[in-house]
Amino acid sequence: MSQLSWQRAVIKVGSALIAPDGKACSSKYLLPIAQFIVTSRAQGKEVILVSSGSVAAGRSKIGYKHHPSIAEKQAMAAIGQTHMMANWARLFDFDCAQILLTSDDLHNRTRYVNIKNTLRELLRNNALPIVNENDTVAINELKVGDNDNLAAYTALVAQADSLIICSDIDGLYEADPRRNPLAKFIPTVHEIDQSIHDLAGGAGTSVGTGGMRTKIQAAEKCAKSGIQTLIVNGRNPDVFEQLAQGRQPGTLFLPSKNRDSARTQWLRHTLRSKGTLVIDDGAQKALIHKGASLLPSGITSVLGSFKPGEAVDIRFKDQIIAKGLSLYGNSELQQIKGQRSDRIEPILGYSSGEVAIHRDDLVLR
Repeated sequence: MSQLSWQRAVIKVGSALIAPDGKACSSKYLLPIAQFIVTSRAQGKEVILVSSGSVAAGRSKIGYKHHPSIAEKQAMAAIGQTHMMANWARLFDFDCAQILLTSDDLHNRTRYVNIKNTLRELLRNNALPIVNENDTVAINELKVGDNDNLAAYTALVAQADSLIICSDIDGLYEADPRRNPLAKFIPTVHEIDQSIHDLAGGAGTSVGTGGMRTKIQAAEKCAKSGIQTLIVNGRNPDVFEQLAQGRQPGTLFLPSKNRDSARTQWLRHTLRSKGTLVIDDGAQKALIHKGASLLPSGITSVLGSFKPGEAVDIRFKDQIIAKGLSLYGNSELQQIKGQRSDRIEPILGYSSGEVAIHRDDLVLR
């Protein structure tokens, strides 16, 4: 069994583990997961939880049906979400924070950046972010559709280095082990190609919406962005003891490129710059030699029209030296350029952060 190294992980726990009977929350399978989260945090690691289960948890409160209407499912989610959060919160002695998302939130640039900043701040304050799809308002056009892919998007937003998907089987097999006991287990996937997708079956249970197909989709999203994905058996408590010891149970999907190159490619080639920030000598040295964030005090000029969360070029003299996502729009930066960070709120009347561009959102040319 190989060693597994990580610093910031997204852990996805599905409905079949949250509400095994499909009708109410249970801690039957959650105690080992919670202990692993506590142990990981004590080791200085950061954890974000993506938890299914709100619809299943609220199902008995509305009236159990095999085929509930959309309105009934949304009502179940509204009631069940509080039960699901309370079920997690009682397992920890630190704060749990609820984050409800729709697909539209993840594809809207401003909301995407706001989500990222919120996650960053929650982790900085030692809270455990618990993410779920906002089933109470999402319609089909706005739904991610399954929490495996939602977990992958969360890993991308959070800039995690690992995604751990808790399933009801040990990992990926060459055939369905529940139907074929001789099916061969696959410990490591180096590349996700069509042959890997062909191994995916349908949904594993009547409770969740995701089977191995969506787990492989999630792993592929992460692999392309330099994030490793591990599929483990969430019903086996030994799995989490092994994870806490740095060992690798389950199937590991290796990233296709390192995280920095994926992040660099995304910033350099995907996002079109909407403006330019001209910086002074001190800021240039801090960015180039110290890997620092860009502070308002180092900005001498603001060019172009852009909104918070949009990409801007960073120019020193006549050369573009970097590109990043601005926490402030051009009008706000015009007011706070050249100012110390403690002057942001007195000048603007609010603060979106003490930096103009965080180092996590900046890439050098």
